[in-house]
Amino acid sequence: MSISVEQIIAVVKEASALMVRSGFEVHDKGTRENLVTSSDVAVQKFLTEHLAALLPGSGFLCEEEDLNDIAGHEYVWIIDPIDGTANYARGNENCCISVALIRGGEQYMGVVYSPWRGECYWAVKGEGAFCNGKPIHVSNRSFEDGMLFTAMSTYHKEWARSCSDIIFDLYQQCNDIRRTGSAAVELCLMAAGFADLYFEMRLLPWDYAAASLILSEAGGSICSFDGQFPPLYAPSMVIAANTPSSCTRILDVVRRHLPSLPY
Repeated sequence: MSISVEQIIAVVKEASALMVRSGFEVHDKGTRENLVTSSDVAVQKFLTEHLAALLPGSGFLCEEEDLNDIAGHEYVWIIDPIDGTANYARGNENCCISVALIRGGEQYMGVVYSPWRGECYWAVKGEGAFCNGKPIHVSNRSFEDGMLFTAMSTYHKEWARSCSDIIFDLYQQCNDIRRTGSAAVELCLMAAGFADLYFEMRLLPWDYAAASLILSEAGGSICSFDGQFPPLYAPSMVIAANTPSSCTRILDVVRRHLPSLPY
């Protein structure tokens, strides 16, 4: 099969027209923090239909409607139709469409498009990372000068104390912290050098499958609690940084406060 990242970008940009500014419905998925909008569902439906046409026989792992069809497929799409739904529902620009293409169980292509920010990030394995057609690279800042993206485990507030202890420790060592509300946007901003450090207690594959490839291709480092690359088909802690040494330093802090994962 033959497919280009330009074809994926074209489909994603067309789908973004469904991220309307008003008139969408908002529901929760069991808790008040975990939202889904009618736009999420519409974007996902559009993407699955059009990407399946690009690669007949490919599988899908998507956030909405429990779409999990990965077994026996050489190619699998991992899709978050709108990452940062809580932002989107409030008109906040920090939201995006995230599409990763997995080939033979490994990352192959990734596209993250944030239409309201006017940023389209993408990467093909082994070919570098780009934003709006221009090459991007992580920063060379030290840990002490680094900006940390992080969060307090919004969907599992019972882990907030552990997150707080880890974040406080890291905050004492780095420059400052930030939170946008979209993991994919944050990892891409790191890839472009706007921030340098990252810690999230638990993310789902669609949160990071595309953006982690973009970050890696931009020269960044990323790992899970076990020090390995985060799994593509299961929830994971996500630790990332602009350099391998800074990534290891975050991991060391995490393990000092958390002897094992709570899930």
